[in-house]
Amino acid sequence: MGLQFAREEHERRIAAARASLRERDLAAILLFAPESHYYLSGFDTEGYVFFQCLVLTADETPLVLLTRRPDLEQARITSIVEDVRLWYDAEGVDPATELRAILEERGLAGARIGIELNNYGLTGANHARVQAALGAWCRLEDASDLVRALRIVKSPAELAYVREAGALADRSLQAMIDTAGPGVFEGEVHAAGHAAIYIGGGDVAASPPVLGSGERALLVRASTGFRKLDAVDQLTLEFAAAYRRYHACLMRTVAIGSNGAYQRRMFAATRDALAAMTAAARPGRPLGEIDDAHRRVFDDAGFNHARLSACGYSLGCTYAPNWMDVPPMLYSGNPMPAVPGMVLFLHAILADSREEFAMSAGHTIVITETGSEPLSRIPVDYALCRGTGFRGWAMRLPA
Repeated sequence: MGLQFAREEHERRIAAARASLRERDLAAILLFAPESHYYLSGFDTEGYVFFQCLVLTADETPLVLLTRRPDLEQARITSIVEDVRLWYDAEGVDPATELRAILEERGLAGARIGIELNNYGLTGANHARVQAALGAWCRLEDASDLVRALRIVKSPAELAYVREAGALADRSLQAMIDTAGPGVFEGEVHAAGHAAIYIGGGDVAASPPVLGSGERALLVRASTGFRKLDAVDQLTLEFAAAYRRYHACLMRTVAIGSNGAYQRRMFAATRDALAAMTAAARPGRPLGEIDDAHRRVFDDAGFNHARLSACGYSLGCTYAPNWMDVPPMLYSGNPMPAVPGMVLFLHAILADSREEFAMSAGHTIVITETGSEPLSRIPVDYALCRGTGFRGWAMRLPA
């Protein structure tokens, strides 16, 4: 079997999900989120871009997966699911009717059934199919948060994968900083960071990195079009390293060729904001207090015009197109308490369009019994890059 966790861990997760179903008086749940499939059963595929549903009942009936033929071996090798039903591509095919047949087998006509709506595995078109096939046949209720709530706090086995991702993120950041410098092509920096992750045994992250220089250093979303770094420039790096689908993020804005006084002042505020946010991340305290600390430091330093209105989010196992494993988001007023085992990405970002300068720093933390633990071992310094470019696939990576 290609399971990434012990079968016993999957069985504990399934038992917890069934308990939640019974608490809500739901007879079953239709799971479309690939993260739910992986978390409960180990099923690991990109096939969620088509119609793919895992059915979990509140009783002890075995899991059943409805998917396409290309994912049959994927389910057999990577998951604990033994009952796999296939739908086949054909003109006018409607897999939602085959899903109803599965539910009919289980005597669920007229039952209250949960459905995951808030995820990337259920398109609007496929939801319309489900509604047409099941809307008058049973009582569907949005239960997008049922498995999601179980996934927020990580088990020791999950945290082991997160720590591996954190170590890979450090190697990636160091490789990119070592590579960047005046005249270096951004694609070389990108390649150096990815090589460090892949050579280290990591996965492709759920979304591409934010890597931009010049005015594009102010962006906090990936954009196309690499360029050569100027003699004096700025470069923002925000990325995730992934290990067994679990993500750890890092973020830095680095100076190219020279670092000016204004940007050094931005860096000091960013460093202090990240430190205050990390200190505010404590078990039992509302997550909103992390953003309160973020706002306080930046506003006191005179950068309220350049900061964002939220300062991070939960991380975990995610699939394309997004490494953000939300909710929760870190915004002022969020009442959710921090709990040991939560994994959070904290980012302190300044995008000053008036001066056309950017500055940012971010790291991944784990909430512990007494506070928080940053996974990165790289100090939050203002790096000045004078590299000569990517050294190729045989590069020597940091130990």
